[in-house]
Amino acid sequence: MTYESERNEYEEYAEEQTFHTSNRLAPEGDQKVVLVDIDETICFYTGKRQYNLAEPSHENIEKINKLYDEGWRVIYWTARGGSEKSKKTGACYYEFTWKQLESWGCKFHDLSTGTKGKCVKPIYDLVIDDKSKRIEEI
Repeated sequence: MTYESERNEYEEYAEEQTFHTSNRLAPEGDQKVVLVDIDETICFYTGKRQYNLAEPSHENIEKINKLYDEGWRVIYWTARGGSEKSKKTGACYYEFTWKQLESWGCKFHDLSTGTKGKCVKPIYDLVIDDKSKRIEEI
């Protein structure tokens, strides 16, 4: 298939669709949603990278809690349990992570991990997105 034939196929397909205007961010008055990673965002490791050894960054947690207090819907979104090794052994860190977040004083509405939650997070090495910020930028 050539570029031109692919383009024609796309244009024909697009003509059959009904499109609406979408908002880049939540419309004024709607609750905004923030997805927050956990490891190396609100907690760090001084030695072995093992979830039960994670040390919370209360400074970073307070930044996220502030968003919660301002009315944002906070969803912690982590790939914990999503690796092939975890999947093979049946490891699911959802309940552990929920309790860990609570013990650190995190305010949040929902949690999604690599195996459980409304939006299961995949394993990745880089995010390229027009809405991303590092915790240091908040």
